[in-house]
Amino acid sequence: MKKGVRFLLAGLLTTMAVALSGCGGDKTGGTSSDQITTGTSGQEETTAVAGTSGQEETTAVAGTTGSITIGIPQDLEDGLDPHKVTAAGTREILFNIYEGLVKYDENGDLKAAVAESYEISNDGLVYTFTLRDGVKFHDGSDVTAEDVIYSINRCKEGDAPLEPEFTKISNIEKKDDKTIEITLSEADAQFLAACTSAVLPASNADPEHNVIGTGPYKYVGRVPQESITLEAFDAYWGEKAHIKDITLKVLANPDALVMELKGGSVDMIARITDTQAAELAGSDFVVLEGAMNLVQALYLNNAVAPFDDVRVRQALCYATDPQEVMDFVSGGKGFEIGSSMFPTFGKYYDESLNHVYDQDLEKAKALLAEAGYPDGFSFSITVPSNYQQHVSTAEVLVEQYKKIGVTAEIKLVEWNSWLEDVYMGRNFESTVIGVDASVLTAPALLSRFTSDAKNNFINFNSADYDAKYAEAIATADDAKATALYKDCLQILADDAANVYIQDLPTFVALNKKYSGYKFYPLYVQDFASLYIVE
Repeated sequence: MKKGVRFLLAGLLTTMAVALSGCGGDKTGGTSSDQITTGTSGQEETTAVAGTSGQEETTAVAGTTGSITIGIPQDLEDGLDPHKVTAAGTREILFNIYEGLVKYDENGDLKAAVAESYEISNDGLVYTFTLRDGVKFHDGSDVTAEDVIYSINRCKEGDAPLEPEFTKISNIEKKDDKTIEITLSEADAQFLAACTSAVLPASNADPEHNVIGTGPYKYVGRVPQESITLEAFDAYWGEKAHIKDITLKVLANPDALVMELKGGSVDMIARITDTQAAELAGSDFVVLEGAMNLVQALYLNNAVAPFDDVRVRQALCYATDPQEVMDFVSGGKGFEIGSSMFPTFGKYYDESLNHVYDQDLEKAKALLAEAGYPDGFSFSITVPSNYQQHVSTAEVLVEQYKKIGVTAEIKLVEWNSWLEDVYMGRNFESTVIGVDASVLTAPALLSRFTSDAKNNFINFNSADYDAKYAEAIATADDAKATALYKDCLQILADDAANVYIQDLPTFVALNKKYSGYKFYPLYVQDFASLYIVE
């Protein structure tokens, strides 16, 4: 094996992290000038939108003790198997239960998890991981090289495949009890990020019903549509969680969140609205502000009339004013986006795409007439009812489209119905939702728009896009790949694949009895960082 550079994963491993204080409400989504260079690891350059904590300096109660009740907007409808879940709301909870060889921290840096170090050959084809001593699964068994190999093969050979980067593995073998060598058929800059995929016990034949990970919290149980219970894992290899017991309470009615908080039934809720945040002023809660790290858009089913006509899709884009949406939904805060990329992704985010469709109602009407809809048309917007920000966004869009003679009807559905009918079944005309990324790589957001992608729920089909994307993932030249990914974003904008709106701000309500909340540049919740104030 050609030896390359060896990395100890206790350090910070991405090329650059830029922290922002909150979310700007300007059109460009301005950034901070504070840049922290943290070394190289072959990772793509990213920008961490961390937000502000707004928390006063406090002292944590010693040890692992006490409890907290956290409100969540939906139950874990898509299951508990970490290799198969698709919903961001499920993955953000499993983040606390499962770990991969590496995992992300709040700066967007890959850090130590099941592996304590790794080596990459000079040609980028061979990855050698050294496992950490003393890592245990929640059932008390030790993590072995066999468990890691089993977990990677499970993702590699899955239906989806579960981790596309793993399909490039040509060989994986155990060198000794602590060392695993993975050989790729071709170099892939995204491969290390894919190694955040969960490590499971090889003996666990049913991860869906037998939830066993290595994270700081272990799964205790679930009452469907009511709650999920977690407990701090005493044998966790790293820094122990501060709070012993966590109850995740399902709060499907967004209008009742403030009442639940003030009434004392929950201690924390992430992603409340700015209006709800204002209602908590002077209460026992501190409101923290950050970015949601997702692409909110009116997602259009490109295979259904009239959205199979690019002119109709472009007309809706010209009729949309993202700033008006942000003003109504979040008090003007948020980051406008013009394609399927949000500011966390730094060098890939292209602010100029925000202006491809600056609002022009006359141009929108002309495009509709050209497409055969001079008097407009009617369509439905399917929205999961438990996400108030998306419901409110749809309400603004309905009013905006009236100005060009288009009638939009909002269809509110339960979250599990949205997953089944819209995301999996592709049985919809349009929907307002946010699409996030599980890892900080460009393909995490862009792979879904290739014509044959199983998660291409909008049925976007472009030979040009397919060709550009294929070229991007095949090149080892980072500058060239970045340019090609931006070409992909340009195609999504020009073809009006969707009506792009914003990366929403997020407001977290936390009872002042607790502190330690951390914002991540990914859609996750880190419960282990929370603590009870002394």
